[in-house]
Amino acid sequence: MFNRFMLVVVFVPLAVILIALAVANRDPVAFTIDPFNPGNPALTVTLPLFIFLFLALAIGKVVGSLAPWIKQGRYRRLARQRGVEAENLRQAVSRAPAAPQGPALPKPTS
Repeated sequence: MFNRFMLVVVFVPLAVILIALAVANRDPVAFTIDPFNPGNPALTVTLPLFIFLFLALAIGKVVGSLAPWIKQGRYRRLARQRGVEAENLRQAVSRAPAAPQGPALPKPTS
């Protein structure tokens, strides 16, 4: 039910906006890497503007996702270390000899 809600409320309007953006910005634009010689054809790419906009959006999404992932690396490393430590303790407990089952001690009567 939540997935259907997300599809209808978020993704459908987002798709409509992106399609409208692509249709409105389909004129070719030149993107050059050389700021000193903008007419250099070896370092210039001419594509529709919406492609550059979508590429910028995708690159921003990747960079925005990588930043927290890198920042949280120490917590993932700590979780791995503690997981290995817990597994080692489980194995040590399973290998430990069982306590001898002797007769129960009588309760002191006073």
